[in-house]
Amino acid sequence: MLFFLKKFIAFWLMPLPFCVTLIGVGWWLTRSPGRARGGRLLVAAGAVLLLFFSNNLASIRLLRPLESVYAPIPEFIPAEPPPAALVACQYVVVLGGGHADMAGLSAVNKLSTSSLSRLTEAVRLLRELPAARLIVSGPAARDHPSHASILARAAESLGVDPGRIQLIDTARDTEDESRAVKAIVGDAPIALVTSAWHMPRAAADFRAAGVNALPCPADFKSRTADDFRPSDLSWDAESLERSTAAVHERLGRLWMKLK
Repeated sequence: MLFFLKKFIAFWLMPLPFCVTLIGVGWWLTRSPGRARGGRLLVAAGAVLLLFFSNNLASIRLLRPLESVYAPIPEFIPAEPPPAALVACQYVVVLGGGHADMAGLSAVNKLSTSSLSRLTEAVRLLRELPAARLIVSGPAARDHPSHASILARAAESLGVDPGRIQLIDTARDTEDESRAVKAIVGDAPIALVTSAWHMPRAAADFRAAGVNALPCPADFKSRTADDFRPSDLSWDAESLERSTAAVHERLGRLWMKLK
């Protein structure tokens, strides 16, 4: 019950639902003479916030601090050994990021952009860790295959030996995933792969669960040139998506502190 309550509250605090609610409530209040001024203020606040969250520059500024906490694993150079901390990892763990269960699509094409980026990074790491196993995570939705199974099929199509893959298909969130991984790996070091903006919270959950995890961030969404460009001031749906990820992760960290 607490899990669904958390999801329900989080949904309405996301930028788009929150701003639309402000505008809707404000519009309703404008119909009452005694509350019209307050209603107009709510409409204006909702509109301004929506413009802010949909702005390219603002969304990057919101998300980049999260994506800068952990450095990515660098490009591997032939004849040079990978980082020692990575070489020690006995597992590569990919956290679920969603997929669309559309008939006729290959497993790779069913994956969301976040899931595909995470899995691609995991496959890159596995090529440098021939003895490591791959753990993929993600629950099932109703009668559809689990997200973990789609990730596993996609990994196989990218060349990963099926015998190296282990599935976690009952974990509903990152906290559940950390406990499930702990039960499998024990004290063995792992390479933890998830989106860069999600990594600070994920790493904290895995530390709390006692997992020896090396953060390996992927799916960077605030990649931009360092110099200012006029297009940085534009508005688009991608910027709203970045802002949503930033707000979601900060609410998640707040929830962890409240617990």
